[in-house]
Amino acid sequence: MLIVNGPVKDGEHEEAGHPERPDRLIAALAGITDLHLGEDLTVLPPYVATRAELARVHHGSYLDELGAFCYAGGGNIDADTYATYDSWSIARYAAGAGLAVVNELRRRRSGIGFVAARPPGHHALADRAMGFCLLNNIAVAAAQLSSEGERVLIVDWDVHHGNGTQSIFWNDPNVLYVSTHQWPLFPGSGGSREIGGFEAIGGIINVPVPAGTTGDVLLRAFESIVAPAVAAFDPTWVLVSAGFDAHRGDPLADLALSSGDFADLARRVSQFAPRPGRLALFLEGGYDLAALRSSVAATLGALLESEWVPEESTSGGPGDEQVVRAGAERHIAMEMAYDSKPEE
Repeated sequence: MLIVNGPVKDGEHEEAGHPERPDRLIAALAGITDLHLGEDLTVLPPYVATRAELARVHHGSYLDELGAFCYAGGGNIDADTYATYDSWSIARYAAGAGLAVVNELRRRRSGIGFVAARPPGHHALADRAMGFCLLNNIAVAAAQLSSEGERVLIVDWDVHHGNGTQSIFWNDPNVLYVSTHQWPLFPGSGGSREIGGFEAIGGIINVPVPAGTTGDVLLRAFESIVAPAVAAFDPTWVLVSAGFDAHRGDPLADLALSSGDFADLARRVSQFAPRPGRLALFLEGGYDLAALRSSVAATLGALLESEWVPEESTSGGPGDEQVVRAGAERHIAMEMAYDSKPEE
């Protein structure tokens, strides 16, 4: 069973010529349609995140400023990020979509969740929009779960580092954040020595890889670095920042994954979920529409064991050396952090 948030038709979040555009959502939903799920697809009603739900993640002053900026007509927030009059409402629906999907999974105790919403979220900081993102959708859902005592694993396979998500949960022992991403690339964060605050040492795992990296390298990173940390953390929920801009056809980055690689990653990450109904994927990046459509179908098809046949998985690219280095640097950084941690 696939559980998806309902579509929202209450305005426009669009800027002419911008890569983060409404066609992205159409392509992602087409990927779901390609699976022909029939009664195995549940579409939820739209849900607007409340101020209290957003305030678990974002400063109240930022929420006020963003809403006022949009209602004044919007414009460019920075060189990459824009908002329109309708963006405040649409962003709250996007954040609410994750909450709705997670709550439905919890109610059913079965199924896979997919949050097909935009704008994306993983670059949004507690007090600032950036990188196409206004509100941090996955962080809003993870914060709700963390506040209820759940242990949340966030896996971010978007080609860009999710600096906003990392910052928000930097010192939260109930959240383990894992990111694989191209390096160097926007936003410039995500080094392997970034491991979390004193209250959550090791709660951040970054695996930066070079241009041209193929899917086999990322899978080895999950086995050698991520899997042992996840086993020790013992998550009760798994949320995925499912960006598909690591696909070799994407115009904004230079990794070399295929849709088959996303299927492989999805299968591996699903093994981290402790039981059915505890895995939800949130749409992040992905700017080549054909690649986005095929990657969504491949990812969800793998999780649902459908008959969808993705592109072949890739192998042979660079990155193994960087993965080994990332593991070593992380180990050294954790030892130093424990040595310097203030006594209780």
